[in-house]
Amino acid sequence: MDGATLMILVLLVLAILLVLVFLRYVPLGLWVRAMSSGVKIKVTTLIGMRLRRISPHRLVDALIMVRKAGLDITISQLEQHFLAGGNIERVAKAMISAQQANIPLTYSEACAIDLAGRDVLQAVQMSVIPKVIETPPIAAVAKDGIELRAKARVTVRTDISRLVGGAGEETIIARVGEGIVTTIGSSETHKAVLENPDSISQNVLNRGLDNGTAFRILSIDIADVDVGRNIGAQLQMDQAEADRRIAQAKAEERRAIAVAREQEMIAAVQEMRARVVEAEAQVPLAMAEALRDGKLGVMDYYQMKNVIADTEMRNGIASAAKPQNGAEESK
Repeated sequence: MDGATLMILVLLVLAILLVLVFLRYVPLGLWVRAMSSGVKIKVTTLIGMRLRRISPHRLVDALIMVRKAGLDITISQLEQHFLAGGNIERVAKAMISAQQANIPLTYSEACAIDLAGRDVLQAVQMSVIPKVIETPPIAAVAKDGIELRAKARVTVRTDISRLVGGAGEETIIARVGEGIVTTIGSSETHKAVLENPDSISQNVLNRGLDNGTAFRILSIDIADVDVGRNIGAQLQMDQAEADRRIAQAKAEERRAIAVAREQEMIAAVQEMRARVVEAEAQVPLAMAEALRDGKLGVMDYYQMKNVIADTEMRNGIASAAKPQNGAEESK
């Protein structure tokens, strides 16, 4: 291979590299597709997107979509929303859906809703087709003490003007549940609620529960009402049980006080007996001292012994006669 052939190969490789680099930063195919769709866009604009690391395919596709729908949205507006972190495809689809449904929605409002974290396309679709939100079973107690469990279906429609900053579905469910509990709780009997469940939906609907939310409540329908427990009777039973426990505790307290007093009396009696035994133990010593001192004679001592013996004999006779008398009385 001579030098001329080598030079031609090098130039050919350089040319291919230049073409690849050119096509990398100059998307001619995308520019041709935009022009064929009737969307005028400069090649330099596409090159600038490449340099700013923006996907020109997404922006051009969204621009073709909105231009075909007759919307006056520029590539600069799409690029600005894309750089802000928005979803240009859903914004474009939302604008097209709003235009076809005659829903007043500007491009700035759609971008604000999208940047706020809400699904703007779903919001527009819910403005056209209302959504039914089903609440979980909500328990409430009427004035007669009977528990009722109600389940409601809330039909809502998105309010585009209140979507930014408005509360979501959780707030609607919470407010509807609060209204159901209030309505059932103000009913005199649970039978009145069962006979006319529409009164619940009417009272709840008249409370203006959609204020400050991103929705408008179209209707509230009571899907099911079940009878639960007798809360009033259960509360009375619980109160009776609590009163019984209180009375039992007070009785235990009185019994403990009585036992303590009895123990004190037993201790006092034992102390008195101990003193008596101690005093009786001093009697022989006192008698011996009296005999030594001559204050007690021998005859006096024997006379006292006779008296004690006579007393013990009488006590023995009396104790022996008691069972016989008791046996005669039993006969």
